[in-house]
Amino acid sequence: MFKRAILVAALAGSVLSLPAFAASKQLLNVSYDPTRELYQDINAQFAIEWKKKAGDDVTIQTSHGGSSKQARSVIDGLEADVVTLGLPYDIDQISKLTNKSISPDWRSQFPNNGLPYTSTLVFVVRKGNPKGIKGWDDLVKPGVGVVVPNPKTSGGGRWAYVAAWGYGVKKLGSEDKAKDYIAKFYKNVPVLDTGARGSTTTFAQREVGDVLVTWENEAFLTLNEFGADKFEIVTPSVSVLAEPPVALVEANASKHGTLKEAKAYLEFLYSPAGQKTEAAHYYRPYKPEYADKADLARFPKLELLKFSDLFKSWDDLNTVHLADGALFDQLYQAKS
Repeated sequence: MFKRAILVAALAGSVLSLPAFAASKQLLNVSYDPTRELYQDINAQFAIEWKKKAGDDVTIQTSHGGSSKQARSVIDGLEADVVTLGLPYDIDQISKLTNKSISPDWRSQFPNNGLPYTSTLVFVVRKGNPKGIKGWDDLVKPGVGVVVPNPKTSGGGRWAYVAAWGYGVKKLGSEDKAKDYIAKFYKNVPVLDTGARGSTTTFAQREVGDVLVTWENEAFLTLNEFGADKFEIVTPSVSVLAEPPVALVEANASKHGTLKEAKAYLEFLYSPAGQKTEAAHYYRPYKPEYADKADLARFPKLELLKFSDLFKSWDDLNTVHLADGALFDQLYQAKS
């Protein structure tokens, strides 16, 4: 526990804590960038529900950052009880590189392959959409500044890469055209932040670029925080089905004596209250029947490309496209 306390303290700048309860148990949820507001709400609700159900107090700390960076922190020793990350690959890597602290069959431990909610990638533009951006083809036009996070460190960045590649393969017609599209896309990217929230700051506060490519929920939050009078959302006709999964870090939770609480915490995400809250925070819930109809109405219909239709596996994507010196590096470094 001492090592865990040091690691949590070291991440104090990225950890959001709830007001103190008379806690007997404490959980650490290591999550990705744009879930901060969601889990503030979920954590408070779960603590109340657990008190009613079990009679015990529990507090939840939540660490946020780029999904792959967060996974690396867990691999390097950050003792998460649960992970709620942006990519299935990140959870697989934790399982593989930490002597199976996460069960290799983590997808079967919770409904819908460990996906209590899904999302997609959309665009945020400045009010009035001065560059007339409507779809992916507009992002590669000369003079359009695209803000998107680094696909090597950010779940949102990687899903954006998948969406861009999918647009090239499925809509332009071939892998060669997809490569050309990717080259033009990243040539228009002036800076690669490590996470989605950093890209939002770059676009909305630093006023860099003409369009932000981001998670759907992050797009709504951008308008909420910075003003619908300054920004608007553009939903392309086609994007990617983004699947941010959750998993129990059994080895750590068992060590901390929090296995029961950690499992119940993730199960809460699938409950009617959890599903309703996720929709309220702009995530597409696994069970939409539990969500308010007004919240569901905010999600436009669009064609959602599946990862499995675009790549053989996550290992294939990372080896061929995102490993050091692979396709992404070759195209991005050649952009100048």
